[in-house]
Amino acid sequence: MKLTDYTDYTLRVLIYLGLHPGELVTIQQVADGYRISKNHLMKIVNQLSQSGLVAATRGRNGGVRLAMPPDRINIGAVVRATEGDFRIVECFDQANNECVLSPACRLRGAMHEALEAFFRVLDGLTLADVIANAGQIRPLVSERVLGERPGRRQANRQEG
Repeated sequence: MKLTDYTDYTLRVLIYLGLHPGELVTIQQVADGYRISKNHLMKIVNQLSQSGLVAATRGRNGGVRLAMPPDRINIGAVVRATEGDFRIVECFDQANNECVLSPACRLRGAMHEALEAFFRVLDGLTLADVIANAGQIRPLVSERVLGERPGRRQANRQEG
């Protein structure tokens, strides 16, 4: 199973905003931090805003920020909201299931159990948990904005 880029980028936007509590951040800043197209992020931020996870301010000094504390943003709920399809095998789709093994297959139950375990882990995780090591994450994103490799900025500071 692979999550879509949409879900991946959604989680990255939330992480970026979680690393900048209370700040208005532009979509361009997020795009630069992850080297992702701003156009990809615009739709994501709009959806996050509609869902109430992100507050957006329009205008010259506008930007986005988290609309609630990171400990109230459940990762499992975000993944469910952004992924359109969790039918990881054909037989999960009862309306279109044509697998001849379905009546006797034991793999279906195992796949279902695996999917439940996947969400059990994500449901136990909040954005606050994901950014608990903010001190390690923040420099990785900000150095990318500056066009530097991780660790290089610190080395340059020590030299100067």
